[in-house]
Amino acid sequence: MRKNVSPILSQLNQVILGKEAQVELALVCLLAGGHLLIEDLPGMGKTTLAQGLATTLGLSYHRVQFTSDMLPADILGVSIFDPQKQAFHFHKGPIFNQVLLADEINRASPKTQSALLEAMAEHQISIDSETYSLPEPFFVIATQNPLDQAGTFPLPESQLDRFMMRIELGFPNMEAELAMLQGKQFNQVSQVIDTAELLSMQAQVREVSASASVLNYLLRLVAESRYNATYPNPLSPRCSKTLLQAAKAKAWVAGRDYLLPDDVQAVFPAVTDHRLGVLGGAQSSGAALSETLLHAVDPLA
Repeated sequence: MRKNVSPILSQLNQVILGKEAQVELALVCLLAGGHLLIEDLPGMGKTTLAQGLATTLGLSYHRVQFTSDMLPADILGVSIFDPQKQAFHFHKGPIFNQVLLADEINRASPKTQSALLEAMAEHQISIDSETYSLPEPFFVIATQNPLDQAGTFPLPESQLDRFMMRIELGFPNMEAELAMLQGKQFNQVSQVIDTAELLSMQAQVREVSASASVLNYLLRLVAESRYNATYPNPLSPRCSKTLLQAAKAKAWVAGRDYLLPDDVQAVFPAVTDHRLGVLGGAQSSGAALSETLLHAVDPLA
């Protein structure tokens, strides 16, 4: 299955130019079974990345534009009364897709944002005392505008913690932007693998082994955040598990079936930036804190 990783990344990198590291992290997040938060200015390629991932991996896809007047039913679905059958029939919402792009998620009210919590954590939703399972794999990609822009609602910590990773695409370099202006990027994306192959990849990621020394290193990183007053938001046990899953996916993509401290370090900022930030979701301060935390713990100790 690893032979398919290179074609996947190659195709995505032809669509999102000059962002190889971010593209790989997005794939790592999906292989690890997590959800991805992308924070950036409009027009940076966030939607293109989501569409490219879904098409390349052969997954069903739906984009939802979040707005201030959106209701939870607009995402989850709604029960409609059928007068002929004298019964309510549930009409599924866009969340019943394998890839859901929650575009500009922080423009919706907290009530609507919270509609995703159960789905992201348990891959199911509850409507009118009924529970509905979501398709596998289920991957939420949410985009978020910078919090200083008008009309945004900061994501609460409980929502941020549901995202395995947060990344920024950032501006392309001059060479990549010149290639875009010259029309050299490939806009046609084709399917590389199917759902069964992707699920097999995810299963192989879970089988990546972690030695006691690497697990000890991971736990010392987490403990440093909890017992050092430098970090206002200590990392939770959910984050420990998430960090391990992401590191395993990174190792698997690199062609190994065992973890190294380098794998933990490679995914650490993306996994912890949005968790370490101060109240209100100041991810920029979180980035500085994750860098400080990495330097504070010696992997060889």
